[in-house]
Amino acid sequence: MRTLEKKLNEKLTEIFENLNLDTDAAYVKRSDRPDLSDFQCNGALALAKTMKCPPRQIAESILQKLQNDPDIESVSVDGPGFLNIKLKNDFISKTLNEMACDENLGCEKVESPKKIVMDFGGPNVAKALHVGHLRSAVIGESLRRIMCFLGHNVISDVHFGDWGTPMGMILSQILEEDGDFSKVDTYNIDDISAIYKRANARCKEDEKSAEKARLITSELQNGNAEYQKAWKRLREVSVEAVKENYDELSAHFDLWLGESDAHPVCQQVVDIAQKEGLSEVDDGATIIRLPQANKPMPPVILVKSDGGFGYQLTDIATIKMRYDDLKADQIIYVVDKRQSLHFEQVFQVAEMLKLAPNTILKHVGFGTVNGADGKPFKTRDGGVMNLKDLISLSKEKVRLSMPKPGEVEGYGEPEIEKLIFEVAMAAIKFQDLKSNVGSGYIFDLEDFAKFEGKTGPYIQYAVARINSILRKAALNGIEDGEIIIHADDERSLALKIADFENTVIRAAEIYEPSIIADYVYNLAQIFSSFYNTCPILSEPDHALLVSRLRLARLTRDVLKCSLYLLGIEAPEKMLKSN
Repeated sequence: MRTLEKKLNEKLTEIFENLNLDTDAAYVKRSDRPDLSDFQCNGALALAKTMKCPPRQIAESILQKLQNDPDIESVSVDGPGFLNIKLKNDFISKTLNEMACDENLGCEKVESPKKIVMDFGGPNVAKALHVGHLRSAVIGESLRRIMCFLGHNVISDVHFGDWGTPMGMILSQILEEDGDFSKVDTYNIDDISAIYKRANARCKEDEKSAEKARLITSELQNGNAEYQKAWKRLREVSVEAVKENYDELSAHFDLWLGESDAHPVCQQVVDIAQKEGLSEVDDGATIIRLPQANKPMPPVILVKSDGGFGYQLTDIATIKMRYDDLKADQIIYVVDKRQSLHFEQVFQVAEMLKLAPNTILKHVGFGTVNGADGKPFKTRDGGVMNLKDLISLSKEKVRLSMPKPGEVEGYGEPEIEKLIFEVAMAAIKFQDLKSNVGSGYIFDLEDFAKFEGKTGPYIQYAVARINSILRKAALNGIEDGEIIIHADDERSLALKIADFENTVIRAAEIYEPSIIADYVYNLAQIFSSFYNTCPILSEPDHALLVSRLRLARLTRDVLKCSLYLLGIEAPEKMLKSN
């Protein structure tokens, strides 16, 4: 369907054609001054230079054509040539009625869907997910849903860290402690994590231990059967453990590939670099020097002096795999922005070697989750907080506001625990997603789980409130009807609902879920104002009643869809303890 903005753009395009104006400037945006107009067109300013004509004169000629349009309430020229447009209520109502009947809520699928590979996991063998993994999963999953919603073909890959030196450190530590790998089949994720911590400490203190770990890593990668058998078991246990974490976050991965899967392709990349004459040997290592156009760029090490592959080579080989095997039009990496240089180097080498021609490579770099001191979030003892513990803390916080099992009819322990979990996850995710991706944010347990303010639970309450209205209407046999705009607050709500498609598109274009978070919060606030001034079920005028009921239902649907795009559940009911 066509949104308000699209319909206006079509009207302007026709006018611009009649006036022999460049139609590239025939578009509107929501007004910077909503007190003056609904939309504004700045096209006259863009055309003034090429037309060699004052922009206000161009705007006046557009106004003459536009003011006769039956869908336009008023149009005026302001300042140097801004065109202010106010729509008739009937025109807005008609568009919202169309939107209410559209399963995609007026959000059209893209004309040319892309095959997009998304990499937003990055967990490592032997390491439980911690708070540092939170943003990657939450932002990545939201972007995955947004891209799918717009019609792109998205393949998500966890890209498991299972093949580097940490793996050699674990195997070395097991041999040091047990003498062989006979106990490996009995290890759970806690055992493996503890072994890694001991191995890491030992390698930091003792260079001989570190060298042994590097040697074992090299032998593992070169096919040592004993090491690979133990490695497979360690990887299996680690994957199952992080799957549980990602399930709690509702983060979906189509592929559970790891660095090990790219290993066979690494030599192919080295061979291509050599054939193209782009690699060289420097101090025993095979490297690629990068252009120094804008800033100094360190070389990329393909093969280390000890014969092992450099860690950047794995990501370069993975790009080749995603192009060759998955036919990716675009590859998006949702990774801490402190890895920006790494991805600049990797992308440059992939381009130099023509490993993925015409494929867009994008790094969406996010800021850190910080504590009250502004530094990366830690536990009280100074360690990095596990994601599992963070979720538990959030649930306990939410539990304080919930009734006990059995206090509300139909809500026993399973129902209460499910609700607590959904609210806790909404609190965690919305706290993350309301911040710009590139910015860090302060994780405040006291603030983020509140049921008022700009929080996930506040939006969930807005949905639940509308659900309650709809249930009462159904019990009284009242069905919603055609939307008619009568009051100012109805108009404000309708215009905000109509912004939904643009909001989703902008979020996708700049990889910024916070745009949707802002939108859904503002929509909930505007609905609250509407609800306070415009009676629904108590409205004596039946036409207004059924109109407002449909407006409420449409608001509910857009709120729910927006929350879904943020990876957040919207419970049917919300409960609070007395």
